[in-house]
Amino acid sequence: MSGIRQTLIPNTQAAGNPSPCTHSMAIEFAPRSVPLERRLQTAAVVQWVYSFLALAQTCILLFFILLFTRFWVISVLYGVWWFIDWDTPNQGGRRGRWLQRSAVWRYLRDYFPIKLIKTVDLDPSRNYIFGFHPHGVLIAGGFANFCTEATGFSDLFPGISSYLLMLPLWFRAPFFRDYIMSGGLIPSDKESATYLLKQKNSGIAVVIAVGGAAESLDARPGAFTILLKNRKGFIRLAIENGAYLVPVFSFGENELFDQVENPKGSWLRAIQEKLQKVMGVALPLFHARGVFQYSFGLMPYRRPINTIVGKPIPVAENPHPSNAEVDRLHELYMEKLSELFEEHKSRYNVAADKHLTFA
Repeated sequence: MSGIRQTLIPNTQAAGNPSPCTHSMAIEFAPRSVPLERRLQTAAVVQWVYSFLALAQTCILLFFILLFTRFWVISVLYGVWWFIDWDTPNQGGRRGRWLQRSAVWRYLRDYFPIKLIKTVDLDPSRNYIFGFHPHGVLIAGGFANFCTEATGFSDLFPGISSYLLMLPLWFRAPFFRDYIMSGGLIPSDKESATYLLKQKNSGIAVVIAVGGAAESLDARPGAFTILLKNRKGFIRLAIENGAYLVPVFSFGENELFDQVENPKGSWLRAIQEKLQKVMGVALPLFHARGVFQYSFGLMPYRRPINTIVGKPIPVAENPHPSNAEVDRLHELYMEKLSELFEEHKSRYNVAADKHLTFA
């Protein structure tokens, strides 16, 4: 979850559907005989997509509407609590195990499905920075694997607590901030990450979608472009805190949505990049399937996501690393991420001639 806002563009060629050239805007409706299990999976994804697109805005609106009703005291009391609790997101948040273990996320997991695969055990006496790649449009694998227990993170990595970074903007939305903190989300700023990593020998894993919202503008099926070449802040953060770096690659993350063509240099891309700089959030024009039909909408396709957690890269603590030290570790990280991708790509139907491209 990174606080992206999206715009719906109709899709005329969903996965498995005929080309619009042969069937003009034909709509393929879901059959009435869909099993209950699949309907529950769809419902779980509907609420998840809604939480990305509009839940924060809904919470803000509700907060102000209540002020003008007989329930105004709810907003007033929450406002007092909000003032007292203002710094909590920057100090590790307030996770809710009950929410992370909810059955809703198991249905979300099975919709795609999503799997978390570890390559080695992680020492719970150390702290880690997980570099998550690629961001995708909605960072589905990042959320399901590291904000919920649907894929068994605690069983795979006992003693490790994961925290996914999200745009600080969303922690200023009343009610919504408490909801996302319950999932182990914290603001994506240095202060929040450092607070956790300074807790030595705690088994903390700070998960960073390194490409950020900007990478979502390139998220489309078959894309393997990773925004990493000039992203070194997480490397410096790791050195300053002695946190081991763990490359994570999520196969299938870019396969969930189609996106309007927006190559570098195009007028659309220029507008998107300008808006991102001004607003801090990306606006990818994506499209996929709907709830009751498979031809257009903003529901993701049912395509598998396999998130591979690689081997940790040892990092020696240095409160004041030089640029050369940061560059060396950055090069090593890119090398290890490429190796992780190459080692596992054949298992997930990635062609042998496909390789990561760092931008």
